Amino acid sequence: MSIILDGKILAAQLKEDLSKEIASLKGQHHPTPRIMSIAFGQSAASQSYITSQQKTAQSVGIHYALQVLDEKLPQQEAINFIQKVNSSPDVHGIIVNKPIPASIDFYTLINAIAPGKDIEGMNLANLGALLMNKSHLWPCTPAAALALLKSCGLSLQGKHAVIIGRSEIVGKPMALLLLKEDMTVTLCHSKTVDLEDHLRGADVVVAALGKPLFVKGDWIKEGAVVIDVGINQHEGKIVGDVDFDSAKDKASYISPVPGGVGPVTAVILMKNALEAFKQSL
Repeated sequence: MSIILDGKILAAQLKEDLSKEIASLKGQHHPTPRIMSIAFGQSAASQSYITSQQKTAQSVGIHYALQVLDEKLPQQEAINFIQKVNSSPDVHGIIVNKPIPASIDFYTLINAIAPGKDIEGMNLANLGALLMNKSHLWPCTPAAALALLKSCGLSLQGKHAVIIGRSEIVGKPMALLLLKEDMTVTLCHSKTVDLEDHLRGADVVVAALGKPLFVKGDWIKEGAVVIDVGINQHEGKIVGDVDFDSAKDKASYISPVPGGVGPVTAVILMKNALEAFKQSL
């Protein structure tokens, strides 16, 4: 029987550490770290995540401001707004919330963010810095998955990790983060031949492909660690990419969905905000 990696417990520990560090900085008469979060219109899809951001920021002592832009705003005007925020010394981190209007290209928008204020770690400069092992601002979801993995307390050096999913948001940066831990990394995807065989040899499995309950328990090596990044709607419930009920009988540690990577991701965003603030001092 596996040990469940409770993301809520880890998130609470990380928030406590952040709160102490921010309080210490304030005690040295530094200003409060400040985030500008940008949304387009009143979207129910983004409101839940924005509310989570606000609560997490407030809980650690970070000032959080939300700017709602018109959904019909031309792309150049949205870029102009971001550039204005870039030049403000009172804002240390910028977030662009999805969904965004079809008339605006998401990657054009996030690449308009100054690299030092890109606390989601998603623009080209920060992804390139990650590739060169020079980044201070890591993409939040892969960083959360790594934090959950490291919370097991196991040695990762030399171990074999298999990642399923090659997206720019999770799969590719996840591979780079695990390479930083001196792991041997296999990056699988929808065209991978004999996927099950790759998984059966993995010490660590990171599932990030967006298919509900795709990874079966009999594909998992006995004693492997399973990190499930997927969030899917399935038969009226939120489930991951891993068939949790069958995988938990094989894995030594496994993250649940919901309650695994998700709660940690919001805290990593604030950790990045603090890092951006410190870099600006």
